[in-house]
Amino acid sequence: MVEDSQVNVLHHTVTRIASADGFHQALDRVLDFAVELVKCDSCFIYVLSGEDLILRASKNPHQELLDRLKLRIGQGITGWVAEHREPVAVFKEAYKDPRFQRFNELPEDRYEAFLSVPLFSRGRLVGVMNLQHGDPHVYTEREIGLLATVGSLAGAEIELARLESQNTELSQQLETRKIVERAKGILQRDLGLTEEQAYLSIQRQSRQKRKTMKEIAEAIILSEEVKSGSKAD
Repeated sequence: MVEDSQVNVLHHTVTRIASADGFHQALDRVLDFAVELVKCDSCFIYVLSGEDLILRASKNPHQELLDRLKLRIGQGITGWVAEHREPVAVFKEAYKDPRFQRFNELPEDRYEAFLSVPLFSRGRLVGVMNLQHGDPHVYTEREIGLLATVGSLAGAEIELARLESQNTELSQQLETRKIVERAKGILQRDLGLTEEQAYLSIQRQSRQKRKTMKEIAEAIILSEEVKSGSKAD
């Protein structure tokens, strides 16, 4: 039977995950729990996107790889776990496992022990979590079971946070498009440009001034409002 203290930690952690503010914070809280439960040297979370598993969270300082490093389903131990939807625990010489995938981007990936568990949302795979040890480490049934439980409980919250983040991003893109469209109209009217020329003008200023197209468009709109206000006075 799982100790009451571990049950309490599990409940507390899942509650914290559910209250996370944003996608990456939810992932970070899953990592925190995993590292608290199994003292490890490395911990990663890959999130499923189409047919790819994308590195979305890391307990090691690999921020430059987040949202960039990808694995295909079936590739490496991580991809095998995603394909077969079951945990894999290798207690030593994980790098010799025929399923192991090495990355040049991760020079310290010569780990001895490797535990990988799937993350689910309503029975659907949403990602994979990996824990690694530099020295041989025997993962107990309790550790594997608890992490598998976290995978099932946290997966739903991770998926919800991902969808909310996606919706926020889409809303921001829509807002940016509206602002750029308004700025284009001003340039077309004031400078006699075509719609394409107005767009290219905003794009060119964005590159030259190293600002986003939204920032350039907002500046054009602000200038127009200032001129309109002066005329009204």
